[in-house]
Amino acid sequence: MKFALCSSSLDMSNLCFEGLRCNTASLPLNKPFLGFGFLAKNENVQESYCNSKRMVISSHLLPGHLEGSFMGKKRLEEPSRKLEFVRTLLIDNYDSYTYNIYQELSVVNGVPPVVVKNDEWTWEEVCHYLYEEKAFDNIVISPGPGSPTCAVDIGICLRLLLECRDIPILGICLGHQALGYAHGAQIVHASEPVHGRMSEIEHNGCRLFNNIPSGKKSGFKVVRYHSLVIDAESLPKELVPIAWTTSTGTHSFLESQNSDLIPDACESQIRPGISFDTFSPGLNNGTSWSFSHSNEVQRRKILMGIMHSTRPHYGLQFHPESIATCHGRKIFENFREITLDYWQRLRSTFLNERHVFYTACMQLHGASQLFGVPRAGPLECNEDALPFRENTRRRQLLGNVDEKNFFSMSSLSSFPESSIGAKHLKLKWRKFDQLASQLGGARNIFCELFGANKAENTFWLDSSSVEKKRARFSFMGGKGGQLWKQITFRLSDQSDMAFKDGGYLSVEYAQGTTRSMYLEKGFLDFLNQELLSFRYDEKDFEGLPFDFYGGYIGYIGYNLKVECGMLSNRYKSKTPDACFFFADNFIVIDHRYDVYIMSIQEGNTANTPWLDDVEQKLLHLEASAAKKLGKQPSQPAKFSPCKAGFLAEKLKEQYINDVHKCLEYIKDGESYELCLTTQIRKRVGDIDSLGLYLHLREKNPAPYAAWLNFSNENLCICCSSPERFLRLNRNGVLEAKPIKGTMARGATQEEDEQLKLQLQCSEKDQAENLMIVDLLRNDLGRVCEPGSVHVPCLMDVESYATVHTMVSTIRGKKRSNVNAVDCIRAAFPGGSMTGAPKLRSMELLDSLENCSRGIYSGSIGFFSYNQTFDLNIVIRTIVMHEGEASIGAGGAIVALSNPEDEYDEMILKTNAPAKAVVEFQ
Repeated sequence: MKFALCSSSLDMSNLCFEGLRCNTASLPLNKPFLGFGFLAKNENVQESYCNSKRMVISSHLLPGHLEGSFMGKKRLEEPSRKLEFVRTLLIDNYDSYTYNIYQELSVVNGVPPVVVKNDEWTWEEVCHYLYEEKAFDNIVISPGPGSPTCAVDIGICLRLLLECRDIPILGICLGHQALGYAHGAQIVHASEPVHGRMSEIEHNGCRLFNNIPSGKKSGFKVVRYHSLVIDAESLPKELVPIAWTTSTGTHSFLESQNSDLIPDACESQIRPGISFDTFSPGLNNGTSWSFSHSNEVQRRKILMGIMHSTRPHYGLQFHPESIATCHGRKIFENFREITLDYWQRLRSTFLNERHVFYTACMQLHGASQLFGVPRAGPLECNEDALPFRENTRRRQLLGNVDEKNFFSMSSLSSFPESSIGAKHLKLKWRKFDQLASQLGGARNIFCELFGANKAENTFWLDSSSVEKKRARFSFMGGKGGQLWKQITFRLSDQSDMAFKDGGYLSVEYAQGTTRSMYLEKGFLDFLNQELLSFRYDEKDFEGLPFDFYGGYIGYIGYNLKVECGMLSNRYKSKTPDACFFFADNFIVIDHRYDVYIMSIQEGNTANTPWLDDVEQKLLHLEASAAKKLGKQPSQPAKFSPCKAGFLAEKLKEQYINDVHKCLEYIKDGESYELCLTTQIRKRVGDIDSLGLYLHLREKNPAPYAAWLNFSNENLCICCSSPERFLRLNRNGVLEAKPIKGTMARGATQEEDEQLKLQLQCSEKDQAENLMIVDLLRNDLGRVCEPGSVHVPCLMDVESYATVHTMVSTIRGKKRSNVNAVDCIRAAFPGGSMTGAPKLRSMELLDSLENCSRGIYSGSIGFFSYNQTFDLNIVIRTIVMHEGEASIGAGGAIVALSNPEDEYDEMILKTNAPAKAVVEFQ
């Protein structure tokens, strides 16, 4: 990557900062991917075309090209009243941590910010809402991939920093670098990329750090996600350094947790705020700041914060919104106070009377997400404007992803009529106490009731690993009653990387009839319409300890990322992109040993033939001995998938070369973490698929395992996943449990404990996990109540049959105005399979991987008719399709990755499923 060189420099005799200069001097105008729309439309625009994507570079975005107009003068001249809450315009640079900032600001400001992509508004629209509508009191610029020197990466942010000199602005990471670059500082590579790692911070006591400790062992440690830095030697006079690392070293999260802090050190080292934040034109970093530190401490410090000497503009290189950053919320609180005080100092009264519509909306709970901002004309409080706001509700709700990927309630009539046509579902169920163990467990029950005829058209969401309360319930069934059906969806063909909306849905009904239709708005919209069509009585499932009462069971393939914000898929999947049964009759195994039989019917009826029949079968099984199905072969001492006949999509050399490419992308700031994957394949012919699955679950039990057999598609899925993607329970609580960090089990107990400890203490694996935890917090933050997203378990190590894994848990309370499919759109695909930032990382991965992931990296689980759901991440899985077994595997590439080790980890993850195939053949 190339960066612009600027001539301005700063004599910083009292501080020495790290800055690795670049050798190139040209601005990058032609990134080979990503064109998220256009920048401001004006006469000073240069256009460049690369790979059929239009790039726009505005002369206003280059340092020194804009004098600034101080356009907000009239804001200060008009009488006003003091406001009671702060309204923030949050500029999203297509990052995966923006909604962590959103959550923090919602709590701190008393009202949620309005989130706008960096290329969503023209400059004229920005001016309209800032200076005519007076809709916002401050601006926060989010982190993001890339560099502020690239117009596609930074969008309108540079112009905001240059022209909005009278509005408080806080830039984070990329926003911080943009503040420096906008005023002439040079953006350079850091000596090493630092992502998901922590540093101690020292600051100068300015108001942004008011009541926050400073220095070594003070307790002020922050999380960093960056490969680029501002070269401190190029910092112009008008920019003041306000924070820096105490040393060049970094810390892992657990190391930081276990560090020896001096008692009361945090309180004793708090520095009071100083008066330089009055933004006097005479203030500059050459004369107004002085530091007295030893030469040893000064050496090679890294600039972590800057402020403008005459404007209320701040920048932070670190991420205050990260779960592991100390005093992060306090920084946002301080910025709120700076905003309030700034307006008070500049005029006798505070702000002009607010626009009536904004006042009404912003005082509503979650209002900024309920109402979209029109792209033309002022916000008028009249009835004619309401339909537009309703149409944009979903788009605003989930972060302003392109409207084509969302639907509003007003568009439901355009969908095909619900294929079930049910107006009211009635649930009937029976419970059998302590019956599961008497019948030989879930395995025996499934084989006896559903294992005949090769278990065609059957499902089993199988909690085969229940120790340590990892899972409790299993759901199983087959082709059932009158409401049973199978739906199969395939995305439209794509060419030249151009996304085409929608795809083809086929429906097979219980009566044997089929129906095909084209879904212009895609599968998730169809699924949402189906779930919204159901009516039910909550009393029907009172007393049940689980959340699935009937509905859809199946999978969502990785390529459905195009319905969740991605623009395209490079490769078409060989398997359907989504496939589900509508389960109306099924069995639930409570692994505390109870058995439930469940049946849903349309309308009220006294007939329960399926329940009666299954009850008799269970009672007949009660006295029979548990049977075992499948072979019990011996295991070879050593195993190699390639030597066992599996063919790899990429040879070792190719995979390692791709890891090196990932490391280059990370070095250049394009991603913080990339989950690179590949697949291995083997012809298996007419194998006993159920026997294979039973063998896999015995050798590699997992809490989110699954068996799916879609006979008409010649498709069987044998999944032994240890990872939950996302769950929504009946209380509206969302939960994600990402896995990042994997280590093989040891041959002896002593070796096993050492390897477990090695994983727990690995700075690399902690960094991987922390990055995905912050990403999942962001995804949940898009649909959860402000302040409700939390992390009850961070970086726990869980042990399975073949590996140790590092697992975290993220939870949040779903907002009442969003539904189940909204939650999926906000978070799919699971961040542990993409990396961060998610959109940019998926684009990079599409350019590196040479086949579709298909079902691998997608999700298997259920959508209950009452809008609860539970989905896994499809890993450690054998997909058998048309006589071929395929297994996907990969790993997260981070700055600390070793290419050889990454290849070994990928192979390790294929071992359990590949060995099951070889042993069972």
